[in-house]
Amino acid sequence: MFGRYASQYDGVGIRPPYGNGALSFQTRLFAFVMLVLAAASARAAQEVRIAAGREVVRLEADQQRKEGELFIAEGHAEIQYAGAILRADLIEYNAKTRIATARGHVVFDHETQHLEAQQADYNVQTGVGKFQNVRGVVHSERKPNGSVLVTSNPLSFVAAEVDRAADNRYTLTHVWMTVCDPDRPKWKFYSARATLQVNRRVALVNANFRLFRIPLIYLPYATMPAGRRMRQSGFLIPSLGNSSIKGFIIGDSYYWAPNTWSDLTLGASYLSKRGWQENGEFRMTPTDNITLSGTYFGVEDRGLPGPNGVRIPEGGTSTNFKLDAYLADGWHAVADINTLTSLTFRLAFAPTFGEAVNSEVQSTAFLSNNYNGLSVNFAADDYKDFLTAQPETSIELRSAPEARIGLQDRAPWRNWPVYIGFDLYGGGVSRSDPNFETPAMVQRAEFAPRATVPLRWGPWLGVTATYAYRLTHYGSQDVFGVLVGNSLNVSAGELTVDIRPASFERIWDRGASKWKHTIEPDVVYRYVSGVDDFGKIIRFDQDDTITDTNEFDFSLTQRLFHKAGNGQAQELVSWRIEQKYYFDPTFSGALVPGARNVFEALDSVTPFAFADEPRHVSPLVNDIVVTPGGPFDAEFRADYDTQRNRLTTLGTLLKMHPYQRLTLTMAEFSIDNDEILQPPANQIRMMVGYGDQTQKGWSASLGFSYDIKQQYLQNQLVEVSYNGSCCGLSLEYARLALGPLRTENQFRFALTIANIGTFGNVRRQDKIF
Repeated sequence: MFGRYASQYDGVGIRPPYGNGALSFQTRLFAFVMLVLAAASARAAQEVRIAAGREVVRLEADQQRKEGELFIAEGHAEIQYAGAILRADLIEYNAKTRIATARGHVVFDHETQHLEAQQADYNVQTGVGKFQNVRGVVHSERKPNGSVLVTSNPLSFVAAEVDRAADNRYTLTHVWMTVCDPDRPKWKFYSARATLQVNRRVALVNANFRLFRIPLIYLPYATMPAGRRMRQSGFLIPSLGNSSIKGFIIGDSYYWAPNTWSDLTLGASYLSKRGWQENGEFRMTPTDNITLSGTYFGVEDRGLPGPNGVRIPEGGTSTNFKLDAYLADGWHAVADINTLTSLTFRLAFAPTFGEAVNSEVQSTAFLSNNYNGLSVNFAADDYKDFLTAQPETSIELRSAPEARIGLQDRAPWRNWPVYIGFDLYGGGVSRSDPNFETPAMVQRAEFAPRATVPLRWGPWLGVTATYAYRLTHYGSQDVFGVLVGNSLNVSAGELTVDIRPASFERIWDRGASKWKHTIEPDVVYRYVSGVDDFGKIIRFDQDDTITDTNEFDFSLTQRLFHKAGNGQAQELVSWRIEQKYYFDPTFSGALVPGARNVFEALDSVTPFAFADEPRHVSPLVNDIVVTPGGPFDAEFRADYDTQRNRLTTLGTLLKMHPYQRLTLTMAEFSIDNDEILQPPANQIRMMVGYGDQTQKGWSASLGFSYDIKQQYLQNQLVEVSYNGSCCGLSLEYARLALGPLRTENQFRFALTIANIGTFGNVRRQDKIF
């Protein structure tokens, strides 16, 4: 018997040698102390160590006894084996079967797992066990996620029965599950049967989701993450919404993550007034050097009734494919392919204002390599700009296939500051617009050698002269708007002289801080001659916009720097002023009076057209950037036309972050020019935001786009969200006013469930910026 043994001392038959005086009292005191020590020893649990394979079972209790192979421990019983601990009022351990049977106040702890039950049968060697009437928690470390509310709360559950497998897998019967406070959960899942794989996921069968005890969703099968890895295959939480032109919206998606380097999402939504909407997305990173992704968005549209009652479908599709791959031997492959069936489809169904007003579709792909100053590139480009939606008109420019080779400037003579380089390209190009269309492939090739001579006279003056000779061949030409199949050869010489005078600067000391102001002048002279048939050149891209020119480009840049103590100097303000002077105001006849002229000599100073008549000077361009590095930064742009004596372009971008969670972004842009050059416009966009949808606490967004010229709101957005420790709620109202094709009111909501996702259709990317 392994029970408690108490030491006994009663003093019978002991006679004090010195009588019954002080020594008798000392004897009695000694006896009392011994009794106290004996009682303390009696309260100490006895420990038994039992060999079990390579490990040792450690059994502790207030009282223990052994009956054959059965060890019985009563009172604060505890059994430990290989890091697992089982506690109970009574534990019976069979040394032969290695099974421990626990009754009363059962507690099981292993790594991140904690279970409390009424009774349990547990094999200490295999880790297999069965627990009855269980409350449990499983802790897991989770990475921050920019798209999901993440909480550090453990996964809590209450189950009628729990079966534990050897691989840290639990099967739970009639279980409630949540990551909220288990005593007062805001939400929880109920499932007739669930499987918990520690540090992986939870799979629920015949589950329903309840918010404040109210059943909201029934799910025949559902999964949710239970570890660091948030990516788990399964159906996503359904999305709901309402729109004035789409009707009631309900949809769902399936997310498939077959491995750690790829995933796929396929989904569909029913639009009660329009039809079906489909979407898909895949992402792949098979190696550290290769990344692929793609998206699909489409609508099978019944259409809205027209004036005569006939439905007018506006459905279509849009796709995107991206590739970024670093290959062997220094090759780099990049692709960004986009398709869109029609501008009408984008205006009608694009989810955000920014996407809806974008009329351009651009695709590009290239394969490049650089070796010892030699660049080799193979490319394909396609650019499409929709001009009108109804009737649909567009301009499409294509360059595919194309090969380009470039040699970086290098000095063939050691003692002479002369650098030689060249650019060579060739391929097939095409153009299609409402008034002109070429065959699918028109030959184009160019060889452009160049020589550069940099000279420097001390710190005061630097001059860099570059001469390039361009020889370009076209397989077809444009003769008064008619495509002619005769080839066209253009040879042009180009001289560029970049003059860099010394910059001026001044430094002020203010205690431990220093301030520095610099003025940097720059003068560039450019002369191009030999482009005699500019009117016959078909405009495929910017390479075909070079004209004869004789010009000076003047610019002056001022900068203000600040340095605090021994820190790095920071640029606070920069102001650049630039203007061109043209000695030849007609560019050898390339400029067409009364028309909008856009070519390289003009748009290299400003992207806004300004020439509809011969000109000697360009607008005066001002660019101001304020970046104090604190709670705000700002950018200003102003084009002042000195020939027309008016401000033609004015743009402002302001970003403010006055408090930790408060942000403000405002952009205003106005154009006041001749109708031939650019229709007048004046628009302002603003977004005020507080907090973050994926963080705890309140968050809100308020945004709008207002057309000052037309005096109407193009877009409005109001969103309010609150996230607690385990869930959150978001409400959103959005309005898009895009003319006769689309005037829509959208009402959206989202219930965010921590560590799982969002039920609803409020998305973080649905912003006007």
